[in-house]
Amino acid sequence: MGTVTGRCVIWGAAPVGPSMLELLRPGDHIIAADGGWVTARSLGVQPHCILGDFDSAPRPDDPDAIVLPTVKDDTDTQYATRLALEDGYTDILYLGVLGGKRLDHTLAALQTALGAARQGAKVMLADENTEIHILLEGQSIRLEPRADWYFSLLAMGGEVTGVSEKGSFYELENGSLQPDFPLGVSNEFAGKPVEVSIGTGSALLVLARK
Repeated sequence: MGTVTGRCVIWGAAPVGPSMLELLRPGDHIIAADGGWVTARSLGVQPHCILGDFDSAPRPDDPDAIVLPTVKDDTDTQYATRLALEDGYTDILYLGVLGGKRLDHTLAALQTALGAARQGAKVMLADENTEIHILLEGQSIRLEPRADWYFSLLAMGGEVTGVSEKGSFYELENGSLQPDFPLGVSNEFAGKPVEVSIGTGSALLVLARK
């Protein structure tokens, strides 16, 4: 299937506060992964698609729900991502995948988002205190100044070279980041837009509320 317009929101089972509804746009296609349907409906959001193995959440009373086997290679979030990409979505927002009781699920969600980015999707993961973007080789992002927020750039999976951070409190030009040393953590805004770019590698750009 070709590219579709609009954005897919993949809604996981980790906590999602009411303030996160501000991130939703008219026309978003919402896929609830496993227990994400419970949180979504509690906030007045009706998913367009519900899927999961429902081993840790009640199965919805929805005849169109996609029930996955409990013994499988994909996580529910991974399956939802695969479905979004197959449907042609190139813009994906992940809600309800950060935090919660399972650190391994959070890390798995980051890996899933990286995989989606490498297949050409623009991805963002968010909760009430965090916003995460993925930069791949040659990519850049412009950040508008945010009071009371940090931003960190962290290598993901290997060395990141050609790192540039312009307009920030701590500026960097043609730097490098290593996956075993968090040099890029806790940078700050200096009251103006920040331009972040990388030359090679892949990196997590994490905005965190102070």
